[in-house]
Amino acid sequence: MRRLRACLGAAAAVGLAAAGTTALVAGSASGATSALANRWYAAAPYLMPLDNDPPDPAAIMDATGLKAFQLAFVLAPNGGGCSPTWGGTAAVSSDTAVQSVVNTIRAKGGDVSVSIGGYGGTKLGQVCSDAAATAAAYQQVITKYGLHAIDFDLEEPEYENTAAIKNEIGAAKILQQNNPGLYVSVTTAGTADGTGWFGKQMLLEAKSQGFTPNNFSIMPFDGGFNGAASQTGALTNFNQILQSTFGWDQATAYAHEGFSGMNGRSDTGEFFTQTDFQTVLDYATSHNMDRFTFWSLNRDRQCTPADNGGRTSGTCSSVAQNSWDFAKYSVKFAGATPPSSTPTPTPTPTPPGTGCKPAWSSTAVYTAGNEVSYDNHNWKAKWWTQNETPVASDWGVWQDEGAC
Repeated sequence: MRRLRACLGAAAAVGLAAAGTTALVAGSASGATSALANRWYAAAPYLMPLDNDPPDPAAIMDATGLKAFQLAFVLAPNGGGCSPTWGGTAAVSSDTAVQSVVNTIRAKGGDVSVSIGGYGGTKLGQVCSDAAATAAAYQQVITKYGLHAIDFDLEEPEYENTAAIKNEIGAAKILQQNNPGLYVSVTTAGTADGTGWFGKQMLLEAKSQGFTPNNFSIMPFDGGFNGAASQTGALTNFNQILQSTFGWDQATAYAHEGFSGMNGRSDTGEFFTQTDFQTVLDYATSHNMDRFTFWSLNRDRQCTPADNGGRTSGTCSSVAQNSWDFAKYSVKFAGATPPSSTPTPTPTPTPPGTGCKPAWSSTAVYTAGNEVSYDNHNWKAKWWTQNETPVASDWGVWQDEGAC
């Protein structure tokens, strides 16, 4: 699924993050506005502005008090090349659709960050020739939208590519130097131990290049997690990794640490409710962590008809909720008070399945629209596939159609 500021030393970076300093990106970038406090960029939830039934950001702002959005994802073109696109298909250079979303948000006093990478697709760090070329591609995005914040979402399969990660970290350092005041987060996979081998290698690459972002965030979901306790345990372990990697004390490590969760049902069937989010929020604020965000606003609404638990969706959470319940935790992290709302609805039981499709076969060839059953669920193929086990994922070939 999935997710920079002036070149400062560790101590200065801690002070900057803690104070929520505002800054302006140098230059006269198109659409540039005064920056929000850094705490808002740290709290910005992910929003896909072109896919997954994008919600109206103005409505979310009115309902929750949210001011910042993390727009996802900038990738390399599907046909190849070192130029930024939205989702691999829509060139940033000629974009008007995302710009319209940005304009809507800024007209209401908010702002956006842009996330580059994510799960799936080809990343610019994989195809650009070096760090300088990668940075030049990302600079186009910063200039186009007048950005004050950017997120490097470094995960599978890119973070298994040493050269690509070297390009991404090197690009982040260049952007940090060339755009004074730019807020940067680096997001990677989370495990029970904090992060895995590839995540640790990414941290070592950052250390070797002398690069310190505002934060390194982990995503403690899709890895055998079960509620908030497992997530806070992972955050504690990740803090120790940051200490040992960079030689920071505990407080400095927390001031450079972030959480990126997934609301509702995860790709692997884990569940994270509003109560879990409150617990992690309390942990993050009590430890003075730099970032608290989640994937995604497109999912921050109850499924219709209510399917609380039966599937993972890119457009709803699969848990009982009011629309934008999870966004309010981001608002709280930013230090604001969301408007009061009606109580969370009582969960509606998932109706029993009405019959299973023919069983999935590892040897059969399936094309878009073909339906199968697997693990007591029905699945529909999104495109041609063979020998890909049905599993719920926004980026995967199979769409979960519910229990049977």
